[in-house]
Amino acid sequence: MCGIAGWLSFLPGAAPVSIQHLLDAQRHRGPDGEGQWSDGNCIIGHRRLAVIDLTAAADQPMPNEDGTIQAVFNGEIYNFGELRKRLETAGHKFRSHGDTEVLVHSYEEWGPQFVDRLRGMFAFAIWDQARRRLILGRDRVGKKPLFYYLDANRLIFASELQGLLAERSIPRAPDFDAIDSYLSWGYIPAPHSGFAGVRKLAPASVLTVEAGSGPSSLAISRYWRLNFSAKAEWTESDAIESLRSKLSEAVRLRLVSDVPLGAFLSGGVDSSIVVGLMAQLSTTVKTFSIGFAEASYDELKHARRIADRWSTEHHEYIVRPDAMEVLPLLVRHYGEPYADSSALPTYYVSQLSHRDVTVVLNGDGGDESFAGYERYRANYVAALVQSVPGSRLAASAIRPLLPDSVDPKNLARRLRRFLNYAGEPQAVRYAHWCGLFGSADKERLYDKAFSKELPTGAAERWMASLFSEVDGVDPAEAAMYVDIESYLPYDLLVKVDIASMANSLEVRSPFLDHEVMELAATFPARMKLRMTNQKRLLKRAFPDLLPPENINRPKMGFGVPVGEWFRGPLRDLLRDALLDPKGLSQNYFRADELSRLMDDHLSGRDDHTGRLWALLMLEMWNREMLVTH
Repeated sequence: MCGIAGWLSFLPGAAPVSIQHLLDAQRHRGPDGEGQWSDGNCIIGHRRLAVIDLTAAADQPMPNEDGTIQAVFNGEIYNFGELRKRLETAGHKFRSHGDTEVLVHSYEEWGPQFVDRLRGMFAFAIWDQARRRLILGRDRVGKKPLFYYLDANRLIFASELQGLLAERSIPRAPDFDAIDSYLSWGYIPAPHSGFAGVRKLAPASVLTVEAGSGPSSLAISRYWRLNFSAKAEWTESDAIESLRSKLSEAVRLRLVSDVPLGAFLSGGVDSSIVVGLMAQLSTTVKTFSIGFAEASYDELKHARRIADRWSTEHHEYIVRPDAMEVLPLLVRHYGEPYADSSALPTYYVSQLSHRDVTVVLNGDGGDESFAGYERYRANYVAALVQSVPGSRLAASAIRPLLPDSVDPKNLARRLRRFLNYAGEPQAVRYAHWCGLFGSADKERLYDKAFSKELPTGAAERWMASLFSEVDGVDPAEAAMYVDIESYLPYDLLVKVDIASMANSLEVRSPFLDHEVMELAATFPARMKLRMTNQKRLLKRAFPDLLPPENINRPKMGFGVPVGEWFRGPLRDLLRDALLDPKGLSQNYFRADELSRLMDDHLSGRDDHTGRLWALLMLEMWNREMLVTH
């Protein structure tokens, strides 16, 4: 795992002699070494976290045999051994035992379409000197990040925003459209970033640009989408056998390492299966878990049950309100507004893990492929409700009879929320169930001058466009597809990559193996989800790895009790940040609406945890990334 950066000049011979500043800003991604290569037109650089082939032979930038192709790579190609054999048979010569050299020769052999053959997580840059062509690419689901800046004279890229923005000539003006999307979803989808003019390459995409033709030659192509429509005829026993085989293979491939490795363990279904498979495939497993003093958020007892089952070397850490002291550092690492509060415990569990290992496996992706979120069931039920004549009137009659609550986990509150939007189109109800600020909320929040800067309803249209791509697909799987195109790459995977790499830790996710995902997509929705049984097939496939107590407990998610902390030790932090007369909020938002949101939450009249956290993180981003530069 590493950090990459580069600079392509459209003016012959005008590339800088060094991009050391871009690499220094990403040292945490690769503390084990660095390298640069330049021909005066293109310069590329690399920070190395040595995981496979620890020798100097695997240092980057990595050339082909005659040096006409140079590459830098961040990630892992899990099928590199298989590809290497094919390339050697075709006549390619290797000097290392790592996977980066496989990438170089794969491009030589198959051209830009070589990405179709890769099984792994990656972001890469290849400079083809003969063609004066730069190729940038990302893995299918977006595990590894890549940002770039383009103007008339140059293209600059880096793994992280703070690496890219180490180049001070890049403007730091905020992107208003990105901020609007952020307040809708808590994250910023590609191609936007928090900064105008800075773009992120979308997952499953390859960017090519020709130095001689300038910025007009830039082209981006998409090479993969998950298809939920291509169903196979499965018996449940055959589906279970195939799933066990494919997921076991994905775990085995991710155990290849020349450095120590372990696993994140929450005690949920996904991480428990991964740890169980690891224990069956290796001798001793090291596991790492995070807990909270607040019992309703703490999962440590469930993690311990799995750790005891497999006799792992288990480590724990309790996150308390004083852990918020790390927030300014985290904001700089993320580089753009980011509102998932579970970044905080993810950072600490990564820090805990790095003391003992360099690589960990986790359970990310199990929910999206096997129907783990409640919203998938809700979307399915809502479609059923809409098919029944008179259902909207019935929902309207039932809703006022339910007792209200400010507790976000309260069953009646969740049912009221479901009934409020069950009659709406899929994209609309998803936005209300999963989003932060809807159109009406923004109308109350936004200052009139800020509203004029924004296209009305852009964030909602983006969500509607994703649902339109799976029109006619089972409603539960339609929501799963949308998450794989939105929440997974722009929230969950961003969270884990940045928080782990801030601690020089590599995270591998067997459930995000694209062959596992493609297999799961062929299973009928009814196998994965029943009215009272989420992740049904996954649980039935691995009963030997899952104690009944872990299977039958309610899903908790990786939540953080910041709502309670806002009413206690973080009260002053929240008010000082959001009501700061020099703050970003005063330029964009109405002070009376900010005060109302805080007062309602702090008094216990309502729960605005997600919204207030998003506003707090936006203001901290302003202080760390805009005001001080």
